[in-house]
Amino acid sequence: MMNRFERNFGFKGEAKLRYLDGEVQVVAPGEFVRCAVTGETIPLDELRYWSVALQEPYVDAAASLKRVLETAGKAKGA
Repeated sequence: MMNRFERNFGFKGEAKLRYLDGEVQVVAPGEFVRCAVTGETIPLDELRYWSVALQEPYVDAAASLKRVLETAGKAKGA
């Protein structure tokens, strides 16, 4: 498990994470992840928003809400 303040010194590039309730597990180390909505890079020490169900990160609360609304619409239409 990754401590929120743990640094991945020496690992460049995009990390692969498993998103859990209240924490993330590093699958492949790196410096950042990409927002699933905007494509923006998110440094690991700034990652605050993610979906456990969708296993994807978000750059901010607005991006998270956008994805929730998108997926809620698909669930209703199914």
